[in-house]
Amino acid sequence: MKIKWFGHSSFGIEYMNVKILTDPFNETVGYPLPNYQPDIITESHQHFDHNAHHLIKGKYILINTPGEHLSKGVKIIGLKTYHDKVKGRERGENIIFKFKFSDGLTAAHFGDLGHIPDDSVMKELENIDIVMIPVGGYYTIDAEEAKEIINILNPKIIIPMHFKTKYIKFPINTVENFIDKTMRTVVNVGKEYEISKEQIKVSGSKILLFNI
Repeated sequence: MKIKWFGHSSFGIEYMNVKILTDPFNETVGYPLPNYQPDIITESHQHFDHNAHHLIKGKYILINTPGEHLSKGVKIIGLKTYHDKVKGRERGENIIFKFKFSDGLTAAHFGDLGHIPDDSVMKELENIDIVMIPVGGYYTIDAEEAKEIINILNPKIIIPMHFKTKYIKFPINTVENFIDKTMRTVVNVGKEYEISKEQIKVSGSKILLFNI
């Protein structure tokens, strides 16, 4: 699997001859726009920093609703959650997307999750291999809440996202607080990282820290 971070909550995931782009943002966010031609785009919710599929070139399948989807051989399950702690009354709904590839490898993108998910959602995410989870707080769960979710799921690969960097002005925290709290091995991987299913399965739980 090849994973590339474009900034914020946007990743390119390339595996089993399928390219997926998560939560594309527009130019006002501050990061360079993704230069990527995916087969599938997923959007966790319809805010400008997560739904800019109209800026992505090429032909792709757009998935932005909860429920079960099958596309390009990938089973994609959209799990309804919320962007806040009051069932969406402040910021609306959010979708956690779980990806199950044909060889059994699984990944989940948590979008702008704003609360600890309920038991039914956590059960659906049991035995997940890779998670992309927000850690910056304010608009989403913070470092402590992300740690709580990670400790329950215990994924092999943890990828923090939606945190403060030099590119953005949102009032969110940097990634360091999450790293300090989780007390797990951290691997600095730059903009792009490639890992095999076999390496993931035998790996101890670790954080992949991307940078732009």
